[in-house]
Amino acid sequence: MTEITAFTVKEALQALETGQVSSLELTKAYLERIQRLEPALHAFITLTPDAALAGAKAADERRAQLKKAGAALPPLLGLPLAVKDVLCVKDVRTTCGSKILENFKPPFNATSVQKLLNAGVVVLGKTNTDEFAMGSSTENSAYGVTHNPWDTERVPGGSSGGSAAAVAACFAPAALGTDTGGSVRQPASFCGVTGIKPTYGRVSRYGLIAYGSSLDSVGVLGRSAEDVETIFRLMAGFDPRDATSLDRPVDEPGCAGAADLKGLRVGVPKEYFIEGIQPEVEARVREAIQVLAAQGAQIVEISLPHTSYALPVYYLIAPAEASANLARYDGVRFGLREENNGVIDMFMKSRGKGFGPEVKRRIMLGTYALSAGYYDAYYGQAQKVRTLIKADFEEAFKSVDVVAAPIAPTTAFKIGGHGDDPLAMYLEDVFTLPANLAGVPGLAFPVGFDAQKLPVGMQLMGRPFEERTLFRAAHVYQQATDFHKQTPAI
Repeated sequence: MTEITAFTVKEALQALETGQVSSLELTKAYLERIQRLEPALHAFITLTPDAALAGAKAADERRAQLKKAGAALPPLLGLPLAVKDVLCVKDVRTTCGSKILENFKPPFNATSVQKLLNAGVVVLGKTNTDEFAMGSSTENSAYGVTHNPWDTERVPGGSSGGSAAAVAACFAPAALGTDTGGSVRQPASFCGVTGIKPTYGRVSRYGLIAYGSSLDSVGVLGRSAEDVETIFRLMAGFDPRDATSLDRPVDEPGCAGAADLKGLRVGVPKEYFIEGIQPEVEARVREAIQVLAAQGAQIVEISLPHTSYALPVYYLIAPAEASANLARYDGVRFGLREENNGVIDMFMKSRGKGFGPEVKRRIMLGTYALSAGYYDAYYGQAQKVRTLIKADFEEAFKSVDVVAAPIAPTTAFKIGGHGDDPLAMYLEDVFTLPANLAGVPGLAFPVGFDAQKLPVGMQLMGRPFEERTLFRAAHVYQQATDFHKQTPAI
């Protein structure tokens, strides 16, 4: 029998339904595994074992009552899950990986979390993240570095590195993450798991502590496209509490019944296969594209000509939005408040001690880009180029259904490998940023390994609100390969 902590979401739900395992047994197994291996990985900031065990026991009792009454069961009843520590969970410490929110306990749930709680999930705890989701390695957390389960001397990617490491290490069958510039897809690639960045507006941002409001998306990481789609579909939908939430119906599942890819047109953008990409990454991605072709897809070379502008555009827009969003952390209403000699002194000391160096860097970049005399030259110009990047995707989707590309130029790099070079770190996101700027969905999944046995991922990007097509393509690929079934030997 498969070790229960290695269950996929589908296998766990089947085992719960048949009585092979109880939610309490499953939750205990995950918590015991976390306790044993967490010191080597540090995937979590806050564990909630007592609440998780109480929730699992309640789920088992509810299952028995509903079955006895012949009533329908919530779709995820009793399923353990991890949540990235930028999403509010009521009365559970939510830090955003920052000292400034070290003791913050929100009085409400994020909509994405609440929908999953309504569906019956059991929350195991809050996973580690780069501070305020600003980073590509989970090295910027104020609570320590997360290690990659495939090689503990390497980063898991970021900023959802804790969630990706937790899924890869079998600490949970799935976890919530967020993606502002690649923060679900890049750690999914580095950790060999599957992850979705939905269309902007598809999943409510209510209760997601904001970084870049026009870029943030709540996503899911799991072991397979089928698992990720199951959870994504329960989170998606309109939320009147989020002004950017769009009222679009949730599609039928793309994985169900998907047997081949006949009729699917896959675009391969030449701008994503650039000088400097690790040869093994390019090789694995091109091999995966050929697997899609073998399953019936038509491969079409395309151009996304403004791709090279995505990096500078993102690092003007995202820091500008961050500088505005993070102005609320002033020591007055919530969060860290330092001893002070007046209001200005309180601001300076609280923010100076509460924020880490990367957050300070981005606040300063963003404030400068928005300042009088520079707004039009920087932020205003970046928004115009963003429109061109979006238009590139709109033009491409006239001739193809999905775009296939690498996720990161390399596999997971060593902890400390980028040292004090922020530009080298920013370049890790060069292939993921365009999807956020254009607002299109992106799905990451494993397509092989390099010579050091480190996972390589590929992403598929699709038309807005056509996540179903991405799930279908990835599911067919995963039926033809087994990379998504491989787990690290920790």
